[in-house]
Amino acid sequence: MNKIVPPFTKESAAAKVQAAEDAWNSKNPQKVAMAYTIDSQWRNRDDFFIGRTAIIQFLKDKWQNEQHYILRKHLWSFTDNRISVRFEYEWQDASTGQWKRTHGNEHWEFDQDGLMQIRDMSANDINIKKSDRKFINQ
Repeated sequence: MNKIVPPFTKESAAAKVQAAEDAWNSKNPQKVAMAYTIDSQWRNRDDFFIGRTAIIQFLKDKWQNEQHYILRKHLWSFTDNRISVRFEYEWQDASTGQWKRTHGNEHWEFDQDGLMQIRDMSANDINIKKSDRKFINQ
């Protein structure tokens, strides 16, 4: 697949969202981090940080705690170099065993090379029973 760069069309924005979903579901922090600029600015809930090194560490910590992580992203809107996404994911808390579903929104801004330079994320977690899971590993 060709590199997806702005300005986005409906099709290229949807492809960018799918590529992000696929990368995050790999649970490979180094792979995920390559989609971001070296100095990418992140807000993830109440965490603020900058750069690929911080992104990699954040994701390592995240997936150590969030076991059996499965994510779904949905294109919400887009402009020339911005995309907004609704997402939900399911996971099991490594420390308590409690299953959770997280619902949220992300706002992304890309540079001319198609790398994300800003990621702004808000989310809420709800406890679920294992039997209430919507997403099951293939």
